[in-house]
Amino acid sequence: MNDKIRSVLNSLPHKPGIYLMKDAQGQIIYVGKAVSLHQRVRSYFQESADLSPKNRSMVARVDDIEYVVVENEIEALVLESNYIKQYRPKYNVLLRDDKNYPYIKVALSEDFPRVYRVRNYQRDGNRYFGPYTSSAAVDATLDLLNKLFPFRTCRYDGSAWAPPRNGPTPPGWKPKYLSRPCTQYYIHRCLAPCVGYATREDYDAIIAQVILFLEGKHEEVVKQLEARMHEAAEALNFEEAARLRDRIRAVEHILEKQRIINTEGQEDQDVIALASAEDETCAQVFFFRAGKLIGREYFILQGTRDSSPGEIMSSFLQQFYESAPHIPAEIVLEVEPDDRDMLLAWLKSRRGKAVSLSIPRRGDKRSLIELVKQNAQEVLEQQRIKWLSDSQKTQLALEELQAALNLAAPPYRIECYDVSNIQGSSAVGAMIVFEAGRPKPAEYRRFRIKSVEGANDPASHQEILRRRFRREPGTGAPSSAKEADEAENSIENAAAQAAAFSHDWPLPDLIVIDGGKAQLNAALQVLEELHVEVPVIGLAKEEGSHSRLPTAEEIYLPGSAEPLRLPRTSQGLYLLQRIRDEAHRFGITYHRKLRSQRTFKSQLDEIPGIGPRRKQALLKHFGSLQAISQASIEELAAVEGMTRAAAEKVKEYIGKS
Repeated sequence: MNDKIRSVLNSLPHKPGIYLMKDAQGQIIYVGKAVSLHQRVRSYFQESADLSPKNRSMVARVDDIEYVVVENEIEALVLESNYIKQYRPKYNVLLRDDKNYPYIKVALSEDFPRVYRVRNYQRDGNRYFGPYTSSAAVDATLDLLNKLFPFRTCRYDGSAWAPPRNGPTPPGWKPKYLSRPCTQYYIHRCLAPCVGYATREDYDAIIAQVILFLEGKHEEVVKQLEARMHEAAEALNFEEAARLRDRIRAVEHILEKQRIINTEGQEDQDVIALASAEDETCAQVFFFRAGKLIGREYFILQGTRDSSPGEIMSSFLQQFYESAPHIPAEIVLEVEPDDRDMLLAWLKSRRGKAVSLSIPRRGDKRSLIELVKQNAQEVLEQQRIKWLSDSQKTQLALEELQAALNLAAPPYRIECYDVSNIQGSSAVGAMIVFEAGRPKPAEYRRFRIKSVEGANDPASHQEILRRRFRREPGTGAPSSAKEADEAENSIENAAAQAAAFSHDWPLPDLIVIDGGKAQLNAALQVLEELHVEVPVIGLAKEEGSHSRLPTAEEIYLPGSAEPLRLPRTSQGLYLLQRIRDEAHRFGITYHRKLRSQRTFKSQLDEIPGIGPRRKQALLKHFGSLQAISQASIEELAAVEGMTRAAAEKVKEYIGKS
């Protein structure tokens, strides 16, 4: 702690406010709020402070602290949100590109209002709906709206098409119409107020229906359309009545889809759940209006690796509802947010009415939370696949690894090895391959550990590497997608075994071992023994942390006493984590399969002459192994597919005559 920080800590007031942590270059790296600046800021620098890995890293970089005193907690929350949006500090949980989310704007301030997409929300008297996470979703919604409601999509100034909305009509005023309507009129997507085919009142009625539809009040839209349809029919305007009928059916079709998921009551609700992976969290929001699901959106939060779920939820609520055009009466959450009371007061001030935050533990709302969370997890998986397919990012990741690991070239082929076991049982190894930063599942391999007793990861890694890199015919790497040990155990056909193993895989440009120093040293010993010269690293979670939260990654290098820690924003680190997680997924799947096979293995499997069909017939007839053991030879022989000789073998192994 330098003298500058010490002097700031001594001068902190016992008042609410925000504090700005700065690094040696003067960059703001963290913005926080506090009820008492004196207590909150000093807590980071106390010797007894039990800080998360993220906060330890942050405090180590702090060179200066500034603070701003405010009147109350709500002002602190608002000011913190503004600073985070402006400076996007490295150690804050950030809503990715929050200022770029699109909205649908109903421009009520215009004559003959338009409905179109915008990139920001303003409190200017117009109506905004969103935010949406995709421009394509906004465009699809606008297209649907224009099919249902004939509003104009042109950019003409409509003030000359009708008398002033407020105040008297100026003397001598005359409308200035266009010479003819555009195609939109002829395909029934506009009322053509530009040529005087619709009055302001007619057009305003259409815009009112658009707003009701976007608010989720579809029943009201249907009632209004039905009333207009009946009026048109009574006036013998059957063509217009038919168009209104088709519009009603289209709205009802959408309404039927929304009834698949609904909640009790008529209050507006937002339902929010989180799914985290590595340094990102997906916040999935389902929007319910009047009990019906009218839409859903997801938002990606960055810098969440060492943040608690409560902190992440609090940060999302603050950043999302700070610019949201609508705040519902109830917000249903997966986890309790930090600073709940402060958030409630702030949301009430934003909405103008009370807002409730509920965290259901059981019942229908909890089931709904699980559904929303499942959607969030799906989004994260899609993001992972998208990232892997982004050639620019993967190339950057490979170049970062080249520089960080001092490699001669970007590692084109990377092989990662992982060992899975539970208390030493059913130990298996997994090898996965990435080429050009992308997975190559056809060359994934599984190994059943044979020479190692109990839980011994270093020795298990050595067995896997020996089986992968030995070169003699019949002992090389397996080339089929089946488990490595299946081919190795084919004693009956030695020629086929030798042929299967004769394939010589290319050497990798980098080997990644899932583990720390012990696993790395064990791998190096085998590679030296087999004269395989390939760069190898160990990748492990940071040691010494007792937090239940995810910890930082440590990269162990040969001959280096201290592990390498890449920045949490490093694309190279991101790729290594993806590779390690894929190896773990592949290995644990095989481990569970073997454990399941062992669990359900029967004594019948050990009896000569009792194959799968006879085993199935016996179990189906008698119901259990105990009943089989108590049956007589005659009863066993009477089972379909059995013979007396086979029945005698069964009694010899598991029964008494």
